[in-house]
Amino acid sequence: MDSFAFIIHPIDPKRDVSRKFPFLGKVLTERQIDFFSTFFPPVYISEIEGITSQSTGKQIKGWFLACPYTPRRMMELPERTVYRKIVQTGLAAEKLGAQILGLGAFTSVVGDAGVTIAQQLDIPVTTGDSYTIMMAVQAIREAAKVMGINMKDATVAVVGATGSIGRVCAELIAGEVARTLLIARDEKKLAVLHDRLKVHARSELCTSTKMDVLKEAHLILTVTSAIHDVIHPEHLMPGSVVCDVARPRDVSAMVAAKRDDILVIDGGMVDVPGSVDFHFNFGFPEGKAYACMAETIALALEGRFEDYTVGKEITVERVKEITEIADRHGFRMSGFRSFEKEVTEEQIDTIRKNARGKQKQR
Repeated sequence: MDSFAFIIHPIDPKRDVSRKFPFLGKVLTERQIDFFSTFFPPVYISEIEGITSQSTGKQIKGWFLACPYTPRRMMELPERTVYRKIVQTGLAAEKLGAQILGLGAFTSVVGDAGVTIAQQLDIPVTTGDSYTIMMAVQAIREAAKVMGINMKDATVAVVGATGSIGRVCAELIAGEVARTLLIARDEKKLAVLHDRLKVHARSELCTSTKMDVLKEAHLILTVTSAIHDVIHPEHLMPGSVVCDVARPRDVSAMVAAKRDDILVIDGGMVDVPGSVDFHFNFGFPEGKAYACMAETIALALEGRFEDYTVGKEITVERVKEITEIADRHGFRMSGFRSFEKEVTEEQIDTIRKNARGKQKQR
């Protein structure tokens, strides 16, 4: 039976450690978890069963393994040290018999986005970012529909636009909207991206290093690799949609608490084909996975055991190819979730009504 492994790691330290080690999650502080993670070996989490291709009937199995570092620890430690721990986790996947390895969350961001890790392992590696890109763009399209936003007339902001995911999201979406705001910290990189996109984009392109311009955006796709939230309640226009693909998340929890006129959705939730049992609660309902996980699973179902999405130069062609593979095997974009809770139609109706009320007051 073909197989895969996927690396996860604690993003919210106390919560995520508690999912595997309830006592440690309870008694240790975040800083203690950060410190002890340096010495902790890779952790076997669970075996994944029941994944079945809709088109071929092929079944595969997989494993979750945890690299114990938190995002903050990955940013604090020398790159070589972080690589070593991720490679150790990959070697554990090889011993289990995995034929391809997916890098989750910050393990896919560190350094050169999987290139060095792939070079040091015998099994192929993918970050899952290609499918993450397509699911983020599809989520923005669907959310625009339910909020009554016409994409052709809309202003869309991509936060983290110069990153590997943000750049391709901008490339895909700039062909569909009236105006695209490209937001990142580095003005030179923004200028390069602007020149690259203006060749094909139908929309007006604007660049900014300031978050204040988000007030002009109907739709926001945010994909930074910041370790703290970057989008706050005062940044947002009434009735706007924010699709947060980043982990740790880019959108402050205060947006949910203070802005009942904004639709915030978590990017990249996918229905996995078959009666999948992950044997581990990573915060999603049964049978659903992050798009980056789904890319790894889809490649195993397809028998494509090769380094797939590694490095920072992701192409639109690769994004479209993995989407075709995933569609064929039965992966589908799932319903909306916000801050790890389901978004109901009633909630969307309420957000629309509140937004209309605030727009009239302006």
